[in-house]
Amino acid sequence: MNRKAIKIKSLIYLLLLSSCVTQKDLLYFQDASNYNDTPINYTSNTIQANDILSVNISALVPESAAAYNTSFGGNTTQTPSIDILRLQGYLVSLEGTINLPVLGTIKVAGESPVSLEAKLVNTLETGGHLIAPIVKIRVLNAKVTVLGEVNSPGTYNFTEQFITLPQALGYAGDLKINGKRNDILLIREVDGIRHITHIDITSTYWMNDPRYIIKPNDVIVVNPNQAKVKSAGIIGNAGTVLSIVSVILSTTILLTR
Repeated sequence: MNRKAIKIKSLIYLLLLSSCVTQKDLLYFQDASNYNDTPINYTSNTIQANDILSVNISALVPESAAAYNTSFGGNTTQTPSIDILRLQGYLVSLEGTINLPVLGTIKVAGESPVSLEAKLVNTLETGGHLIAPIVKIRVLNAKVTVLGEVNSPGTYNFTEQFITLPQALGYAGDLKINGKRNDILLIREVDGIRHITHIDITSTYWMNDPRYIIKPNDVIVVNPNQAKVKSAGIIGNAGTVLSIVSVILSTTILLTR
């Protein structure tokens, strides 16, 4: 093998190394042992405009609560589907209110489902409406949107009261090999204010703050890592430009000697 061929092979090897992703960039939760047996800080999700609520009111005498609930009509022996429940649910207005039978307009924005249940129970009791009322509230259209370098990007509905960021990424089929694990974008709107934060899921430090629990309407964006950016022919920053110039110069020197 002549010297020129050796130089070309060496250059190819260097180029391959420059585009590789290290193990440190790929592994999740690398410091997990430091956060073992730590408590989870659950925070109640608050009701927002455009949420759809299921409100079920019952009482000691079931018939007395009928007027306070919407009727689904049709065959009452069958449990309505989630789509029917959403159509029949209460859409929270832009002013943060819903309109309940008998009770009228109720301010709900900023309340959690649990606190709203207590609020309605108090209204029903103190207003002399019902004896021993029971109120159950669920958000019917809770969803999270996952975009970018994941296997199945899209919007996913969930019915649980709490899901975590890793669960949401699991709904989207996990990150692709080219997903940037140390800089995931979380866009969250709470009480009319948009919050944008960055999360490094190769670590676990963020598991002890509110970003660990997903809130309805969160948007998660997984950007491509440097290897993906380079393969797409995109120059991401000055460091990349210098690397390219260095490779070109090295190539020129090797091939002209």
